[in-house]
Amino acid sequence: MMITPVHRFRDIERTPEYLQPEKCVPPPSRASLGTMWFIRDGCGIACAVVTWMLVFYADFVVLLVMLVPSRDYVYSVINGTLFNTLAFLALASHFRAMLTDPGAVPKGNATKEFIESLQLKPGQVVYKCPKCCSIKPDRAHHCSVCKRCIRKMDHHCPWVNNCVGENNQKYFVLFTMYIALISLHALIMVGFHFLYCFEEDWTKCSSFSPPTTVILLILLCFEALLFLIFTSVMFGTQVHSICTDETGIERLKNQKPTWEKISGWEGMKLAFGGTFSLGWFNPFSNLNCESPATAGAVAAAPESEIMTQEEIEQFLARDVAIQMLHE
Repeated sequence: MMITPVHRFRDIERTPEYLQPEKCVPPPSRASLGTMWFIRDGCGIACAVVTWMLVFYADFVVLLVMLVPSRDYVYSVINGTLFNTLAFLALASHFRAMLTDPGAVPKGNATKEFIESLQLKPGQVVYKCPKCCSIKPDRAHHCSVCKRCIRKMDHHCPWVNNCVGENNQKYFVLFTMYIALISLHALIMVGFHFLYCFEEDWTKCSSFSPPTTVILLILLCFEALLFLIFTSVMFGTQVHSICTDETGIERLKNQKPTWEKISGWEGMKLAFGGTFSLGWFNPFSNLNCESPATAGAVAAAPESEIMTQEEIEQFLARDVAIQMLHE
């Protein structure tokens, strides 16, 4: 029998005995679960704090070094309002991306009762994660940092201290977009401020001393340029992933799609929660669209990948079966 790549990575057994459900602890009831999603990872928390501090530093330099000392009141008000609005939206998007459940699969649901309740048909394949002891939907992957299987997991981002998955990809895209915009805005203002200071007296173009002003502006310029490049690339890759309906992990593994692709504009509407509107750019709006493919906890394998019970037993008898998916 020919072994497809899917069989090398996926659990091939469909009976409770093969899945070893007695080793799984039943998941806690919903009443006992907390309402807030937060990953207790030291590196991720540090990166999230650094992100906020860098935004506050940029706001400090923009306001107190460039705009407040400016003699042009209209210029200061317009640019100050625009920059702070974009910065607020960036931090709000970061907050939502960090504290939104990215699409975690219920932990410990691979119990004997649950597997038997699925009423699996002969040849139907279910996937089990040995690390969080859960029945995995199609396209779910285990995150070693979150310690959960995440539906449509793209990657784990330490800067938001969370996985980017089915439920929070919109907020991550908004975060990268707003950070790129405030970085570009800061670079433009730094350029204008340098020109203004070269034409005028350096002691009059800032409330700080000339050396301090130069150092603060150069640091802001370096920060803005770095984050503009980084977030622009991330924004582009995320939009590309949405439009092609292919996550970063699936692209990395060169995984052939076994699902019906929702590409282009329809993918954008699904990721952002409906038809195009201002709500797409609002980090406080909730997603209300759910893909039918991810609604169920069990996915039936395509016909070419289905193994019959007899084939499973023959395959297991050769001691070459890979029991679990290790990611």
